[in-house]
Amino acid sequence: MNRRKKNLSILGSTGSVGAQTLEVARSYPEHFNVVCLGANKNTQILEEQILEFQPQAISCNYHKELNTNGEIAKKVMSLSEIAIHEGVDTVVVATSGNVALVPTFEAVKKGKNIAIANKETIIMAGEQLTSLAESNSVNLMPIDSEPSAIWQCLRGEDSNISKLIITASGGPFRNTPVGSLSNVTPSNALQHPTWKMGPKISVDSATMMNKAFEVIEARWLFNVPWENIEVVVHPESIIHSMVEFSDGSTKAQLSYPDMRIPIMHALFFPDRAPKSHTNPFDPKKTKSLTFEILDQDRYPCFEIALKIAKQGGTWPSALSGADEAAVEAFLDSKIKFTEIHTLIEQAIQDHESITNPTTTEMLKASHWAYNRVSKLTSRN
Repeated sequence: MNRRKKNLSILGSTGSVGAQTLEVARSYPEHFNVVCLGANKNTQILEEQILEFQPQAISCNYHKELNTNGEIAKKVMSLSEIAIHEGVDTVVVATSGNVALVPTFEAVKKGKNIAIANKETIIMAGEQLTSLAESNSVNLMPIDSEPSAIWQCLRGEDSNISKLIITASGGPFRNTPVGSLSNVTPSNALQHPTWKMGPKISVDSATMMNKAFEVIEARWLFNVPWENIEVVVHPESIIHSMVEFSDGSTKAQLSYPDMRIPIMHALFFPDRAPKSHTNPFDPKKTKSLTFEILDQDRYPCFEIALKIAKQGGTWPSALSGADEAAVEAFLDSKIKFTEIHTLIEQAIQDHESITNPTTTEMLKASHWAYNRVSKLTSRN
């Protein structure tokens, strides 16, 4: 492998995935240049990143609070501007929420390769984004562990796909009696058994909304019909997904839970990293790999989300916005854990969907649903 350095713009650099992306860049300085950094309000971490990586440009909603030298003001741009920065060839989309929707589309139009961890962008606009990426010869590379696993299993395969099998850990409440779920706290929900993640995705994992989002991602990223995508609970989180082919053969991607592995796979594409800074899977140390059927009574968000998403139009956008607000309400102790799914259903039941929406219409639908949930919770 003797390729030139890749120039990165990292949207969401202070979050969990963004920070781990920088860890990968730090481990392989001969392969990556960090050209742009984008963050929201975590100025303390962003300051440290700026001092270490010396980016050419940054995006930060609270840039006036940065304590770095006065030169930083000359580097401040919008999120879209750092996504299409002329010195960048790969954009890492590691934000949460819908803030990266438009910047991602703008980057694809400019021919930037996209390493994407942000689920909302694909949930809201998966069909349009994949089509745009194909027409612009852009690599759309998932860095979430499950879609990355499917991507890795499919590379080099020409055979027909029979089924995608996405694994789920079951979250922190896999063994909690269903009748006791109304008593769980935000602190409980943030204690994921196998992954260290941000608050929003941790709660989504506990409700299994996160897994519904991954089904939606797989539908568009890999062009597989809804009915050919299955989810099974796999508590060990070692098999990250599987692909069953038409000849009856099944391939799986295995690794210990470590987001650096899918991040490296995307950043080094089409190669693999020349050396590992992670622990490879050792079957001698792993006693067993187990699987369970997904319990719909325990995870009502899963089926509700897929029912909404399959309607198309701006329904997925409304789902995304409603979920974001419902999770915030739970984390703020305004609602119970078991009220998340009912609140989402109640908020968007009269959504008026738009067929073939623009990104502007998607964002409006998401904001509308977010505000509806916020109003409902403020009345309680």
